[in-house]
Amino acid sequence: MNTLDKLFKEVGDFEQFANGYFKYLYDLLNQIEISAIETFVEELEDARTNDNTIFLAGNGGSAATASHMANDIGMDVLKKGKSAKPFRAFALTDNVSVMSAIANDDGYDNVFVNQLKVHYRDGGKLVAISASGNSPNIIVAAEWVKNREGKVIGLVGFDGGRLKDICDIIIHVKTPEGEYGPVEDIHMIIDHLISNWLIYKV
Repeated sequence: MNTLDKLFKEVGDFEQFANGYFKYLYDLLNQIEISAIETFVEELEDARTNDNTIFLAGNGGSAATASHMANDIGMDVLKKGKSAKPFRAFALTDNVSVMSAIANDDGYDNVFVNQLKVHYRDGGKLVAISASGNSPNIIVAAEWVKNREGKVIGLVGFDGGRLKDICDIIIHVKTPEGEYGPVEDIHMIIDHLISNWLIYKV
């Protein structure tokens, strides 16, 4: 039984469930290694300084996070920050025509790596987002970037999966397997934490 199943069985009404859910997120956030997030920020700043692209990828809810994060780090920081030099953030999740063509022709495992083969240049960074850490298309893309000596930053949940051992930086939301909601919630909080810091810092 995961934490949310247990919580639902223990509470009597929605307010108690909501309070329990918020407390659970608070407890998970307190387990996050802030130093890993700080190193992630340093990699973003390095990419900006050297005109490198920050690629983001994920599936399902993590695809939405990838798109949202690319918007925040790219457009939002440029719009609200003090610097005229943008972060070049590119979500590999955003071109449906390209993704469906790759999936149809070469298989879904290649939807991200085939795009990287077109757009990646030396020095690029990949932000790989996967609650399980085991999404095949994320693993393929991460390994491809690592083979080209690029940096891979992983946002994972559960036990970290295979991605935990591939990434240069890992931000791990440690939950029981299958708790996608809390993991995805915290990945979005990390996005907003980072993008707001960059707005004020740069």
